[in-house]
Amino acid sequence: MRPRLTKFACFLIVALFAVAGAAAASADLSPRTNAQDGVTIRAAPRAVSPSEWEFEIVFDTHSKALTDDLGNTTRLVDDGGASYVPSAWRGDPPGGHHRKGTLRFDKIAPAPAYLELRIQRAGEKSPRIFRWQTK
Repeated sequence: MRPRLTKFACFLIVALFAVAGAAAASADLSPRTNAQDGVTIRAAPRAVSPSEWEFEIVFDTHSKALTDDLGNTTRLVDDGGASYVPSAWRGDPPGGHHRKGTLRFDKIAPAPAYLELRIQRAGEKSPRIFRWQTK
């Protein structure tokens, strides 16, 4: 009886890790980077919860001042095409060659299958797009 129980426990543990691994693989929330026109932007989800979405944003350049007003130039777009404005920016003020901070958005319900963070920089034809699969 004991060997059978041990085998079942091992099977159950392996099955739980397999399910957890599959869930983690389907929600790829790793950082994304976009470099163009001499400016590199790195975006990384930090808090993804039913109440808010939070992204760490890092700007880096050696050629021009970073004057972006992220509250006005950033949108979060869900899989249905709905667009959301940030509720807060907590980070470095405009200016300089290096900026870092956190963009927060209010909850999106129901949770979308994917999200796109779009940053439209002045002087650039199209927005920088960072996309994450959430399911």
